[in-house]
Amino acid sequence: METKRPTVAAAEEILGGYFPVLDHGFVALVDYMGSDADVEAAARVSYGAGTRRVSQTRGLVRYLRRHAHTTPSEMVEFKFHCSMPIFVARQWIRHRTASVNELSARYSLLPLLFYEPDQAQFAYQSSLNNQGREGDPAPRALYRGAIDRWERLRTEAADAYGWLLSEDVARELARIDLPLSTYTQWYWKIDLHNLLHFLRLRVDAHAQWEIQEYGRVMAGMLERVAPLSYEAWIDYEVMGAHLSAGELAILRHLLRADAEAGSIHADGMATRDDLKAAGLAPREIRELMDKLSPAERPDFSLDLSRMHAAEEMARRMAEATPDPAT
Repeated sequence: METKRPTVAAAEEILGGYFPVLDHGFVALVDYMGSDADVEAAARVSYGAGTRRVSQTRGLVRYLRRHAHTTPSEMVEFKFHCSMPIFVARQWIRHRTASVNELSARYSLLPLLFYEPDQAQFAYQSSLNNQGREGDPAPRALYRGAIDRWERLRTEAADAYGWLLSEDVARELARIDLPLSTYTQWYWKIDLHNLLHFLRLRVDAHAQWEIQEYGRVMAGMLERVAPLSYEAWIDYEVMGAHLSAGELAILRHLLRADAEAGSIHADGMATRDDLKAAGLAPREIRELMDKLSPAERPDFSLDLSRMHAAEEMARRMAEATPDPAT
C-alpha cells in the first residue's frame, strides 16, 4: 500500500539498515517523522495555507537555527536502535530529552559482547583535561598488559553469568557483576531540536572518543532526513562559536565596523595584556585562540557499503547470547 506519509528518498535508502560502531556496536534509523519541509510548515503555520514557497525553505531553516527559534524543529522526530557499551550508555542517558527503552537484563539474556579499544585509542590520562585522555597512544607493551587483564576479567565475568543462568538463578542477579564494557541496546526516540543539541556535544572533540563515533553516524543519518537543518547546524553550531562579552570586546578592539559603507576594517593587534584587560582568564584566552583557529569542515556522510541488514545484526547478537541450558 502506497503511503500518504511524507518521505525523504535519502532517508528511505537507509531506513532499517544497521551501521557498525566500535567493535560490536551499531546504530540503525528505525523510523522518522518529517523533514525540513515540516520545520518550515510549522514555522509558517500562522500565515495560513498556501503561503509556503519551496524556494524559501533553506533561508527560513537557517534563520530559525541562527536565531535559536527551536520549536519548529521539535516537529521532526527520529527513532534509533542502538547498541553501545554500558559506560557509553551512561554518558548518553544524561540527555534526558528523549524517550528510551533499554534492553532489560532482568528479562532478557545479554549478548556477551565486550568493548575492547584499539591501541590507537588507548592513552594516558590527559594532563590538561581531568575527564579525557592524551592524544597520543600509550606504549604497546602497556596496551597488551591491559588487554590481558581485561580479557581475564571478562572471561571470568562471562563464565559466572553463564553458570548462574544454568543454575536457574534469577537473571536480575546473574547480571550484577558484568563489567561496564558489556554492550547494551536501546530504542531511542528524539525530536530534531534535541538531536541537534545532543550531536553538538557528542561530536565535539572534547567528548569521549567512543561516543563521538556514535554521534558521527547519527549525524550522517540526520543529513539524509533533514539536509538543510543539518547544513545550518554545521554552519552555526559545529563550525560556529559562542562569544562572551570579553571576547567580543577583543574583536571590537581589533575590528571596526562601518555600517554605512557596509565594511569592516582591521584596527591593530591585541596583546596578552589587552586580553587580560578584557577580563579573560588564561583558560578563556586559550579557548578564544581555539575559536579563532581555522577548523576543517566535518563530513559525516554515511558509507552505505558498511550498512547491514537487520537479520544479519540479529544473527550476530544471537550467536553471542549464552544458552542457559548448556
